[in-house]
Amino acid sequence: MEKKQMPIRFPVDLLNELDKYVGSGHKSKFIIEATRKELVKRKQLGAIKKAKGILKEEDYPEFSTSDDVADWVRKLREESDAKRRELFDVN
Repeated sequence: MEKKQMPIRFPVDLLNELDKYVGSGHKSKFIIEATRKELVKRKQLGAIKKAKGILKEEDYPEFSTSDDVADWVRKLREESDAKRRELFDVN
């Protein structure tokens, strides 16, 4: 993977904590991993925001209340358990 150097300014207190918990030989790797994790979160949030409203309430009455959702999930689990018992002959 190609790499490019980039000057970044950090608050001194943050750098001190970075030194304390990560150590001098691992800062770049830590910052890269933290950046990747944060980017994943932001992409997921963007996808969630983009998907908002695609499910119409009238099309999914099983999601009307939290009790309805719990019943729907329970039914799915029961169906899955029954299928697994059928396939693997497990009681």
